[in-house]
Amino acid sequence: MKFKLGISVPLTETWKPMYKVRDFSIFYAAIKQADLCLKHIPEIPKDEFTDYDAQYNQYIGEAYFIRAFSYFYMARVWGNVPIVDGSDPDIVDTKNYKREDVAKVLLKATEDCQSAIKNLSWNYSTDTDRVVRANAGAAYALLAHIYAWSGNYSACETAAAKIIDSNFYTYVDRNNYMNVFAGQSSESIFEIAQNSQSEAQAGDRQSLTNYLLRGEYLKTRLNEKETVWQYDLTTLKQTFFNDANDLRRTKGFAEFSSDWPILLKYSKVTYTSPTSPLSINNILIFRLADIALLQAEAQAAQNKFDQARATLNRIRKMAGLEDSTASDDKLFEAVIEERGRELFMEGHRFYDLVRLARAKKIYKFGDSSSNKITASQFVSGKSYWPIQPTLLETNILFTQTEYWKSEAQ
Repeated sequence: MKFKLGISVPLTETWKPMYKVRDFSIFYAAIKQADLCLKHIPEIPKDEFTDYDAQYNQYIGEAYFIRAFSYFYMARVWGNVPIVDGSDPDIVDTKNYKREDVAKVLLKATEDCQSAIKNLSWNYSTDTDRVVRANAGAAYALLAHIYAWSGNYSACETAAAKIIDSNFYTYVDRNNYMNVFAGQSSESIFEIAQNSQSEAQAGDRQSLTNYLLRGEYLKTRLNEKETVWQYDLTTLKQTFFNDANDLRRTKGFAEFSSDWPILLKYSKVTYTSPTSPLSINNILIFRLADIALLQAEAQAAQNKFDQARATLNRIRKMAGLEDSTASDDKLFEAVIEERGRELFMEGHRFYDLVRLARAKKIYKFGDSSSNKITASQFVSGKSYWPIQPTLLETNILFTQTEYWKSEAQ
């Protein structure tokens, strides 16, 4: 079995990345580890901890956070997914579970996130733990995103305000924009650590480094004039970064005027040999500008236009741009577009467009001539991914994602 419209991967081609990413089993491996922590940490004698109260709460809070994070990401990608029983000692592959309604999955993620907040503090025990382990700020950021995805914009605004009002995070000067991506910056809230050789991705394989860099920025592509991926130049140059004063353009790209601009966000590379690059860029998940713009989105959704505009313009001013001229009825869309500029290639854009389509019936995925999502396809559920067909063979309780049932060959 295979699927059309860009998701087609024959079952025999297991080496292709798309084959692996359609399989949500790896999320359940993470969930299982979290479940084991929640089950067994309370059994550890107190004298095994150097600081029982602080360490116990941190470990429990992190377990809840990881479980919430996993369920939320699956809910965004696949919609309906299994909710497993944490007391089941064998569950990883979800063979005995059906796909639950996405509303239940999001509720589960919300409850776990709230439990994480109850246990996590804002501070870190060591500087090396900063933002690469969950704290209260990371949990509130996750909760804000869950609420935005659920359409509960009042709760989203409140969760975002917890982060902003804490003053625990500060913006990086946009004249030094690349410092945001150096790892563990003052603006960062949560990152996945891979800035050491033991954690780094091979830069000549399936990393953003390989796809986005060339020339002097990647020795293995030193003489190449083209990157593996080419941007949609119309969107990049006429929609996102059409203002030459935008510091996110001038500081974030090299060779922007060419047909093959180089994004510098993922340009930290080290080499174990001349032909073996390692990408040592931490993966940013949440940062302060993301949460501020999410708050502006929530404010615009609730017709709090003055507040939303002030938040939006604060981000624009930092980047060297004039205030937004969007009218009130276009302000929600303007915030989504600003998120596209500020968070370019940080993994938010598709989900931002889904929220735009849901809230305002504005569809910016593509047209009928593309392999993207048209308005009618969105209404039919194409924004959710199919699940890997092998999962259907191993679990008779599973059904394929609704839209993709009709696309199966």
